[in-house]
Amino acid sequence: MLQLKTAGYQALDQLRSRGEFPPEWTTIDELEGVTDRFMERFRRERFEVSKELGPGYLIPELIEQALRTGESEHMDDDSADGRERLEAVRALDRMNRMTLAYEHQCDLLMPVIEELGRSGKPVAILELAAGSGGLGFALAERAQKTGIEVSVTASDIVPEMVSEGNRLAGERKLPVSFRRLNAFDFDGLEPGALDLVIISQSLHHFTPGQLALMIAQAERHGASAFVGLDGYRSLLLTGGVPLVASLQGIASFTQDGLISARKFFSEIELDIIAAIATGRQEHRVTCSWPMTLLHARLKPLAGHDW
Repeated sequence: MLQLKTAGYQALDQLRSRGEFPPEWTTIDELEGVTDRFMERFRRERFEVSKELGPGYLIPELIEQALRTGESEHMDDDSADGRERLEAVRALDRMNRMTLAYEHQCDLLMPVIEELGRSGKPVAILELAAGSGGLGFALAERAQKTGIEVSVTASDIVPEMVSEGNRLAGERKLPVSFRRLNAFDFDGLEPGALDLVIISQSLHHFTPGQLALMIAQAERHGASAFVGLDGYRSLLLTGGVPLVASLQGIASFTQDGLISARKFFSEIELDIIAAIATGRQEHRVTCSWPMTLLHARLKPLAGHDW
């Protein structure tokens, strides 16, 4: 229900016919604001289209508006102690292992890694907002089993996450390293050092403009692909995510589950973000329940100043 595809694509077609989509940007400093403003414009247009289509479309639109929130999760609270945020990430890691989420995510990512691995060189993977690196370790293990050489750099902005990740990497002896990194500027990374940039279960922690920055920075730094994974926006997961999170027995983590599910992006919203960031339609957005996958093929951007 919360995907609102009929009204959404009609709204986008109308904006495209008026020359409003895709919005133009020239410098990286413009991209975030341009993307955020267009997403607001798109949602207003979708509301108007829903009214024209009638109650069967307007009611889901009103439910969508009531559920969507800009509230931040506890684990994103910069004023919180880093150890508390680390405990929340550990709870997420336990939940992912319990639900076999890492296996599912590896299934979705390995075809991209296998394609990149055909060059015969190690595949350099950068994971953004990696937390303590559960997915990075799972990917390294899966690649090792399939005979593909990879190097995984798991990054996060929280120092405690990076320290915990490097401790675990030392124990597991896998080609995974951790570093502190601002996901919006990739400061300190050399252009051409990346093949694949991934972000999983964290898209909803960022604004549309911030996600567009990540995609553009991945392209700027020479990556061949950007893959984002997150929960599928739906009423079922709005109830299901906090229910599963509650099994960890941490009240704040359960509340974070509800907030997160209310913030998941729809397929068309991720489609819009990728189109603005790359200036092309060389991406796909698909559902592999209970996740949405955004896969953007990248190449150097022409006509943009960095």
